[in-house]
Amino acid sequence: MPEHSYDRTDHAILTHLQRDGRIANVDLADAVSLSPSSCLRRTKSLEADGIIAGYRAELDRERAGLGLTIFIALKVEQHSRETSRQIEDALTAIPAVVACYVVSGEADFLVEAAVPNLGSYEELLLDKVLAIGPVLDARSTFAIRTVLSRGPLPLDQLR
Repeated sequence: MPEHSYDRTDHAILTHLQRDGRIANVDLADAVSLSPSSCLRRTKSLEADGIIAGYRAELDRERAGLGLTIFIALKVEQHSRETSRQIEDALTAIPAVVACYVVSGEADFLVEAAVPNLGSYEELLLDKVLAIGPVLDARSTFAIRTVLSRGPLPLDQLR
């Protein structure tokens, strides 16, 4: 559950910013029926609350030379916080790793990686991922086509 209570206007601001993080404050204010100063104050408050975690440019993986997306399910030994931190630190230090989750089920971690080609993937898997001490097993699934990536988050629960 959210720590803070957000009203309809906050919801509208968040919805617009998810679609266009570069929208000018004046245009955002107009879209949510606020004065520019009120809109900026609310946006800054949402940033301070941490619900707006940041702003960034989303790059096209194919055009950036990263045409292969892989999901790697990892099994690890010695389940402990220390082991988890060791694996998390190692994975976050690998530039090809673009997302990492601790999961339940057969795997312990689910890693999303973006690489140029199969040769790069082999290097990533053998030289980096499987070289992480507590990793026992890695099962890979290759994305054939991206249907939706980083879609806007549903916000109905904030009301």
